[in-house]
Amino acid sequence: MSVPTLPGLPSGITSRIVAVQDLDIHILEAAPPSTDSSSKPPLLLLLHGFPELAYSWRKIMTPLAAEGYLVVAPDQRGYGQTKSRKPGERQGKISYDDDIAPFRMINLATDIVGLVYALGYTSVAAIIGHDFGSPVAAHCALIRPDLFRSMVLMSAPYSGPPELSEFEKPDAKSLAHRVNEMLAKLDPPFKHYTMYFSGPDADRDMLNPPGGLHAFLRGYYHLKSADWEKNGSCAPVDLSKGVVGALAVLPQYYIMPFSKTMPECIVDNAASEEIAPSTWLTDEELDYYINQFQERGFQGGLNWYRCQTDSLKWSEDLRIFSGKEIEVPAMFIGGVRDWGVWQIPGAAEKMRQRLRRQMNEDDFVLVDGAGHWVQQEKPEAVVRNLLRFLRKTSS
Repeated sequence: MSVPTLPGLPSGITSRIVAVQDLDIHILEAAPPSTDSSSKPPLLLLLHGFPELAYSWRKIMTPLAAEGYLVVAPDQRGYGQTKSRKPGERQGKISYDDDIAPFRMINLATDIVGLVYALGYTSVAAIIGHDFGSPVAAHCALIRPDLFRSMVLMSAPYSGPPELSEFEKPDAKSLAHRVNEMLAKLDPPFKHYTMYFSGPDADRDMLNPPGGLHAFLRGYYHLKSADWEKNGSCAPVDLSKGVVGALAVLPQYYIMPFSKTMPECIVDNAASEEIAPSTWLTDEELDYYINQFQERGFQGGLNWYRCQTDSLKWSEDLRIFSGKEIEVPAMFIGGVRDWGVWQIPGAAEKMRQRLRRQMNEDDFVLVDGAGHWVQQEKPEAVVRNLLRFLRKTSS
């Protein structure tokens, strides 16, 4: 399988396909400049979120490899150049009507475990996940602490596996579903972005946005970055106002007007600004994302949200881990101007409480001048904090 040229890829990062169970997984890989042939360098795994790719880690891979690590970032299931190996299965755009069972959390974590062994490793120095890659990394560390020696979560806090009580009622619904019902009763009505992402129209809406895909993705990445001035007041939401009242402060890329699509929300909020190519995402780099999502569509990534929100049946296999705590050293990195850290009321505080023995106070890091895309907006700060954590946990 040929892999397209990746623009702006730093020297020292290579691209290849690794066969893992039912997938051909596309990875980016950066190795130390020199290695002792008698031993393997410690492995770091970097897991992207939505709408991202392995390419989203390009700015921090070689600096980490220079410190003696083998750094690997995969296109995860449903994204980029990672394709199914099963004969007859769809290799291009994934359809809303395709089976979503492979996209449930336990399977996403299994993909990563399989990748570790396919790389010839039986130990990972750290698994590092951003956005939706964060809960995948967290579940890997939760379920296989023997394999993943530490974890770093970025932008999306993880407050633990589902509790058994969540499944007790026959008509039990996900938290996002319940919140969405409350938002729909407001005047005017709103909806939760994860429920929109879980619907049948999101992929079509985002592939065919007003003004084209370039304008939509440029606007989406801009509005969730530190470049958007309205992200300047990110802070823990006030739960004294109730869940819906707390969510009211979030921007429209999280809490959407009921009748709007995501591209319409982006256009509405970015219309008054002239969005130029940013210092952290050039037009050439943006074009790679555009080409990849044009080829594969967004549905593969959207299916992750469907498994989280559609029905609790897609997370039933996580019940066995109810009450289990993460045992390995942990770190959290977000941007000071990232609403993703606070979008689930109380989640960051709950994470810090549950990980109080695994996460030191100085390992909950909010990077100045960064929004949601922290490893792209402020790669030097991310590398500096990761190396501080890795040196501490390996000593």
